[in-house]
Amino acid sequence: MGEQLRKQLGVTVIVENRTGASGTLGGRFVQTAPADGYTLLFSAATHVLAKQVLANAPYDPQTDFAPVARVGEAPLMLVIAPQLPQQKVNEVLTAARQQPEKWTAGIPAAGAPSHLATLLLAKQGNVKFTFIPYKGTQPALVDVAGGHVSVLLDSMISVLPLAKAGRVKPIAITSKNRSALAPDVPTVRESGIPNFSYVSWYGVWAPKGMPADRVTFLNTAINAATTELGKSGTFASLGIDPVTESVEQFRQYIAADVAQGSELLKSAGFKPE
Repeated sequence: MGEQLRKQLGVTVIVENRTGASGTLGGRFVQTAPADGYTLLFSAATHVLAKQVLANAPYDPQTDFAPVARVGEAPLMLVIAPQLPQQKVNEVLTAARQQPEKWTAGIPAAGAPSHLATLLLAKQGNVKFTFIPYKGTQPALVDVAGGHVSVLLDSMISVLPLAKAGRVKPIAITSKNRSALAPDVPTVRESGIPNFSYVSWYGVWAPKGMPADRVTFLNTAINAATTELGKSGTFASLGIDPVTESVEQFRQYIAADVAQGSELLKSAGFKPE
């Protein structure tokens, strides 16, 4: 995205990774930056649930930032330990209902799409997994491959290499339609839960108080960049579907996403840390 904006706008775009504290270190840096349009936050959906997953969140993502544009969404993939005999989602759910004490689910990050999608699957599938927290996808994925954890729901691009290598067993993806990166893997909807749909998504924010004309300018520029990256196949190679929305559409999407995530966390008895 940074490179595409550089080409379009003829300006230098510096991408600076600031990780840690569930993404709030980077968020805090942008929140406190001048609201002039030169410092932006690019983040995954995890950003908007900071208040729900952190006991002392440094900001409110909905009121302390100016939403600029949502740029893409991607399905998650459900994988299970290769030693398990189940081949379909309904078989996994049936087994988990019969022997809940034996079925564990890895959670790479609290409040992340992987966490919320797992909670939604458990809710709609009427099962109670034992949740095992991890610091990131890779350690969780390694434990699934080793048979130490039963299931993992996480971004498809992250788990697909091990699935293709046969080290974990792909069961389903969470989007409404199958993915071109794994066309043989059915959706959860096809597999017995007709109303299930969940995606990871990515967006751009600015510091609160940025002039409306600059927000509109950046929304237009980012939407154009997203369209071009979609046409070129860059997004497709990452398993990402491009999204172009107005600022208000993005704001409404965030509100709906936070409402759903908050309800899922609350119904699961999640306690902020």
